[in-house]
Amino acid sequence: QLQLVESGGGLVQPGGSLRLSCAASGATLDYYAIGWFRQAPGKEREGVSCISSSGGSTNYADSVKGRFAISRDNARAYLQVNSLKPEDTAVYYCAARHNTYGDCYDPIYPYDYDYWGQGTQVTVSS
Repeated sequence: QLQLVESGGGLVQPGGSLRLSCAASGATLDYYAIGWFRQAPGKEREGVSCISSSGGSTNYADSVKGRFAISRDNARAYLQVNSLKPEDTAVYYCAARHNTYGDCYDPIYPYDYDYWGQGTQVTVSS
């Protein structure tokens, strides 16, 4: 059974950067598309970015294009978050879906993903 664990969150000033990591255990990520999502207090979970199982295709929400970058290998996925804004404050989750059931598509819907980590908090504040 695939398990995911996020790390790398923290408190950062506006304009700062973080690198979020999503580590897999129980299986490799070779056949899984990976999505990053975030949820702010009182708001719905939203898709931020995804990367295909091959790594050859990526998608980004309009709100983070040009600032965030997703990458992966067969054991981890990463989300480089740059030029952070206070509105980026949220719990960030990684998720996986086996490519038998689909890959990285736009829009990035939480209900398309089957395996979830516990989340890592990102707080952007001066």
